Amino acid sequence: MKYLLALFFFAPVAAFAQGDDEATLRHFKQVQWPKAYREQDTVLLDRLLATEFQLIDAGGEVTNKRDELAYIKAHKPGYTSFVYTIDRLDVFENGTAIVSGTGLVTGTDPEGKPYRTTYKSSNVLIRRAGRWQAISSHVSGVKRQ
Repeated sequence: MKYLLALFFFAPVAAFAQGDDEATLRHFKQVQWPKAYREQDTVLLDRLLATEFQLIDAGGEVTNKRDELAYIKAHKPGYTSFVYTIDRLDVFENGTAIVSGTGLVTGTDPEGKPYRTTYKSSNVLIRRAGRWQAISSHVSGVKRQ
């Protein structure tokens, strides 16, 4: 009976925590991560990326956290709009999560021509000390129109 009562009382808490994690991860991927790149905010990006972070880009090149921090510090974004649509968001009991989806970047190139770029990305995040951080990211299917 005690176990049944415990399940009754704690199951909603676990469900709430799951929903809270999902909201946090959506904000992480759709608001904070793009903000760090758009505003060249190395302090924010440093907080978002785990020490072991690794990115595999569409060309198969591998970069790490240090590389990403140096990149955003040196490169002002040239796009005018960035939208990330989440297609998959799974939170696992072991403190890991997968977020994947489609990015849409629009802007004007140096010759004044408008462009639209789409891509797919998948991200693995871990929760440490109650905070989510990206540990891995993979980009593919880049299409510029």
